[in-house]
Amino acid sequence: MQPAAPICAEPASAACAVGVFRVFMPSVFSDLLEEARLSVRSIADYGDHLLHPTVRLGVTGLSRAGKTVFITALVHSLLRGGRLPIFESLTSGRIASARLEPQPDDTIPRFDYENHLKALIDERRWPASTVDISELRLVIDYQRESGAMRTLTLDIVDYPGEWLLDLPLLEKSYEQWSAESLALSRQGSRQALARQWHAHLATLDPATRADEQQALAAAKLFTDYLKACRDERFALSLLPPGRFLLPGNLAGSPALTFAPLELPEDKDAPGGSLWALMRRRYDSYRSAVVRPFFRDHFARLDRQIVMVDALAAFNAGPDALHDLEAALGTILDCFRTGRRTVLSSLLRPRIDRILFAATKADNLHHVNHDRLEAVVQRMVRDAAERAQFTGAKIDVVALAAVRATREASVRHGRDELPSIVGVPAKGETSGGEAFDGETEVATFPGDLPADPEKLFENPEAFRGLASANAEGADYRFLRFRPPKLERKDGREPALPHIRLDRALQFLIGDRLQ
Repeated sequence: MQPAAPICAEPASAACAVGVFRVFMPSVFSDLLEEARLSVRSIADYGDHLLHPTVRLGVTGLSRAGKTVFITALVHSLLRGGRLPIFESLTSGRIASARLEPQPDDTIPRFDYENHLKALIDERRWPASTVDISELRLVIDYQRESGAMRTLTLDIVDYPGEWLLDLPLLEKSYEQWSAESLALSRQGSRQALARQWHAHLATLDPATRADEQQALAAAKLFTDYLKACRDERFALSLLPPGRFLLPGNLAGSPALTFAPLELPEDKDAPGGSLWALMRRRYDSYRSAVVRPFFRDHFARLDRQIVMVDALAAFNAGPDALHDLEAALGTILDCFRTGRRTVLSSLLRPRIDRILFAATKADNLHHVNHDRLEAVVQRMVRDAAERAQFTGAKIDVVALAAVRATREASVRHGRDELPSIVGVPAKGETSGGEAFDGETEVATFPGDLPADPEKLFENPEAFRGLASANAEGADYRFLRFRPPKLERKDGREPALPHIRLDRALQFLIGDRLQ
């Protein structure tokens, strides 16, 4: 994360010096206090992990990226003993059993594995998206390569990726965040989406006396703008503060009742002003919402998987793709990465492995999976190099935790097109045709460019993703229903997947040797 910029242009002035002291000195003390708390917590965790080896796996991603489906499929495959040929400890027979146990944190909701599995298998619908943090504990009994029997506890922590985008706020003053948010809202497709909020903003005087109704109106219009950006037609990703989109039990609280303002660079907030009110609530949001999430959950993770729905960005166009690239870079820079040592485990926990998963690979023919991986690698290239420099391992995989389609060849004129076959969700459309949610169809998704740079440098490259049935129009990837599976002897069927085993091998394979 980048350090906070000075909040005034003339630090030599007395007013500016006071402003810098007020903003940054509490931050310094807060940071020192948080580091002390983290160290105490880390020492306790380290002692417990010596007796009970544990991996805390964070699972995150922006809205509708497939976090819930991934966790459900991962747990089901280990409990049932699914087909995972690349997951060495399972294929070699060294995993004796896996079982669910009560989670260690009594104040965090349990991940609703059983109902999510029922939705996938019995109801053939995708589970509801992640809106809050949840946990699930899976205990794996395995035989080490040396022959000794051991137990590994896998604590899976599911949390919205939107919350990750809040972590840089810990390094930013209200004034800096406000200026950055306004500048971003005037770029590309965001400008039209922010028009109503901008019109209201022009009527506000930051130095006027604070008025609760003005604050409520500004916060609502700002939140409406963020929600419009997230709509699948635009699929923008860089949308902090995250709790404005996923408020949970904070809905309606003053901690979510603030918004950016047009602020002068060479002045400070008058006492009792709208500016002072907005800044106080922004600071409360950082201290009461963002910092506890970092301390109690994020800073304790050992491994991390980030789910990436690149296909949604392809659907929405170049602005969405560039926005996703910026969001992923921000997310990766938030992680405390590095090689784990005894000292780091005791004093400053680090994430030593991060996997970026390009989800919904079953929406593409397998000949395009490497290209999908290449696109995501291109998105995280610079931030990944910084993380790898610290000793962390970074990988990218194209996967479908639950495969909803199969592959086939379809003749179109004289051509044999590599296609996918599945049941589109009810209400999905293609080429003017609406699907009923029951009928299986074959579709040609088109080919991604062999060189991912073409997608970032040339907007016309998106027109290459055209369906053979759409007569050259921009293609929209369909949503398919989960596959139809049958129980045998009352036993839950295995969930078909693409590269779930590769993800497991990277994330925990070394801890089962």
